Amino acid sequence: MKLALFDDYRLGVVRTAPDGDVIVDVTAALPVPHDPDPVTAGWWRGLARDFDELSGALRAAAADGPARPVSEVVLHAPVLNPSKVIAAASNYGDHVAEMHEVQQRTLGRVEAWMMNFDVFLKAPSSIVGPGGRIVLPRDVVAAGHEVHHESELVVVIGRGGKDIPVEKAMDAVLGFTAGLDITVRSAADRSRRKSYDGFSPLGPYLVTTDELGDGSDLDILLTSGEAVRQQVNTRDMITPVPAIVAYASSVMTLQPGDVLFTGAPPGVGPIAAGEQLDMSISGIGSMTVTVTSAAA
Repeated sequence: MKLALFDDYRLGVVRTAPDGDVIVDVTAALPVPHDPDPVTAGWWRGLARDFDELSGALRAAAADGPARPVSEVVLHAPVLNPSKVIAAASNYGDHVAEMHEVQQRTLGRVEAWMMNFDVFLKAPSSIVGPGGRIVLPRDVVAAGHEVHHESELVVVIGRGGKDIPVEKAMDAVLGFTAGLDITVRSAADRSRRKSYDGFSPLGPYLVTTDELGDGSDLDILLTSGEAVRQQVNTRDMITPVPAIVAYASSVMTLQPGDVLFTGAPPGVGPIAAGEQLDMSISGIGSMTVTVTSAAA
């Protein structure tokens, strides 16, 4: 099932049609009243936790309800107020190799701790949706630091849990979306460099695991204008999704609705005000975000 949040944070099911994607409002099929406030909308975490039980009612509502072109609605990030945004580091071999050059250029040294697979946190307030803006912070621009794009497959946690075995990891997952882990290249703390408002674009949809499995064979593409910035298949991950979920759950309890970036592929590079970034993942969809400066 392909889910979307749209307009006043209503829940929609998306279908592909000959003339473009269409969306059916299935909010009325939820077992609790709709709360349009993205900060207090507890129904979203309930949906993530209980999706298996609710999916039948959602499918029926999607089959019976009127469809609207997606182009007529305002899409939001397909998650609401997660308790945490987790991100994996150093999960594509070619990216690990290129980071030696990036760190030497931007920091004047190579930090070995950045070269090993691990997880870290980003601020949930950094999330924006399709059509959103990445605002280059004044302090970063003034200091002359580069800001880089990192296009990634993103896991959305369903039931979640603690110390989840690898073989049970996908049972804890609701589905996948596409995301950009925007990053300042500096000597500052990693979570700080990745947590500015707008530094976690997500979208356009959340596609459940019954369609995408464990996310192990998906094409990621990031372009800016005519230039291809990143192009990779998720089969090239060093640590696959089930192992990432299991490892993260050994560190912290994964709550329903939490978000987990799975690591940057090779091709990371600087972004500049005025750019438009177009990202797509096969089976999920595409989204566009713009880069602007704080002064603008």
